[in-house]
Amino acid sequence: MKRKAIITSLSGPLLKREEKILISKEKPWGIILFKRNIKTFEQTKNLINNIKKTMKDKSYPILIDEEGGTVTRLSNVIDNKDFSQKLFGDIYKINKKMSIKLYQLYIFKICSVLKSIGININTVPVLDILTKNTHKIIGSRSYSDNKKIIKKLSIVCENSYKLNKIATVIKHIPGHGCSNVDSHKSLPVVKNSIKKLLINDFNCFKEKKSFFAMTAHIIYSKLDSENVATHSKFIIRKIIRKKLGFKGIIISDDISMKALKHDLLTNAKKSLEAGCNLVLYCSGNHKDSAKLLKFLPQIDNFTLKKTSEFYKFLS
Repeated sequence: MKRKAIITSLSGPLLKREEKILISKEKPWGIILFKRNIKTFEQTKNLINNIKKTMKDKSYPILIDEEGGTVTRLSNVIDNKDFSQKLFGDIYKINKKMSIKLYQLYIFKICSVLKSIGININTVPVLDILTKNTHKIIGSRSYSDNKKIIKKLSIVCENSYKLNKIATVIKHIPGHGCSNVDSHKSLPVVKNSIKKLLINDFNCFKEKKSFFAMTAHIIYSKLDSENVATHSKFIIRKIIRKKLGFKGIIISDDISMKALKHDLLTNAKKSLEAGCNLVLYCSGNHKDSAKLLKFLPQIDNFTLKKTSEFYKFLS
């Protein structure tokens, strides 16, 4: 399987001729969809079918960021704004069994929509823990300020998606809840001690069985004072891989976010050099996608093996 080590994006609701030629020739690992790509149910289904036909791959990875609440890319198709992760976390504090049953029911309903249009990866759950300083960009996207609730509901989430043959992406590893800055707009620097991070924020990501994880564009100054987690060999190899025991594919958060200080290609290369297996590009600019696809390497043997496991899971 020849694939470039990038998940790229499209400009609009139709697969343009130049986009079709590009993905057919350069073969990105996968494609992520956003609200700009989704106008109606049938249009989205046709778009995804077109992508898969172009790639000659009925199981080609198609991702979406459908968390519910404030992050819903399917808002032109379904009304998902009331169903944030925090809703289920709040219910859990009142009635554990009811929360789990309602959450499972919700996920099965969402999966029925995703499957019917051809999406096979959803970038959930968010495992960031809420604190008094957590930036509002996370807010209701988090389950709770209680790590036990986060761990419990994340297992419910992962297992429910697996039953529906849709893969999950835990995020933002090793933890975004400790930041009071929005990494879309600027660089967050967290000064918490290693001990505190390991007990709280990082602990929410320990020993997770998800196929994929997405990194945080955050500097944890007590661990690596120069590099965000996405660009830190120490954090990816010693913390995420060793301490947290994550064995799946690591995806960078969007390389066009303002927390990263370099140009797109440098951001991408530094992510891969640090230990990310795939980079994520979300802006949908054709020229940038073409440049990234031209100069980035193909996936390594580890990613190839894990991709094969993902394909087997889908079958």
